[in-house]
Amino acid sequence: MRIFIALMMFISLFGSSSVFAQSSAVQMTILLERMYVDGEVSEEIRKETVTSMKDIWEKYKGWQLVDLDDSQIVFQKKVNDISPLLKANGYFGLTKDGTLSIFEGKPNESSRVIQSFFQIDIKKLESRQQKRLQKGIRVVSKSRYQDIIETYRPFALTP
Repeated sequence: MRIFIALMMFISLFGSSSVFAQSSAVQMTILLERMYVDGEVSEEIRKETVTSMKDIWEKYKGWQLVDLDDSQIVFQKKVNDISPLLKANGYFGLTKDGTLSIFEGKPNESSRVIQSFFQIDIKKLESRQQKRLQKGIRVVSKSRYQDIIETYRPFALTP
């Protein structure tokens, strides 16, 4: 349905005798949004000379059309993995209030929180689990990301 609406917008912008039908080229901005399992969204901007929508659909096969106007096309893709940011420098740890979070770098007062999950009842954790979270648990893969969340979910404080 979204693609149909976007195509109708495109036809209304360029008319039924589209500039593409006359083999003219149009300079457009292509915005590619990648949405990762951890909630991060990366954007890539490309400038392309578009001569036919058929070529664009073929080139971006597997992407979902989100928006289209006379100068920009926006595509989205869900990536079944954690973001490059987490892979490069993500660590699980606890904030001051005991919330399980992912930090950019090892957890400390100056580390930026990338993502927060739930508050943990620290009294229920074994001392070695507390120490692991204080030190920081490296995020290296989607499966490790999911495993850590599930490991600490039973210790979540419930209101």
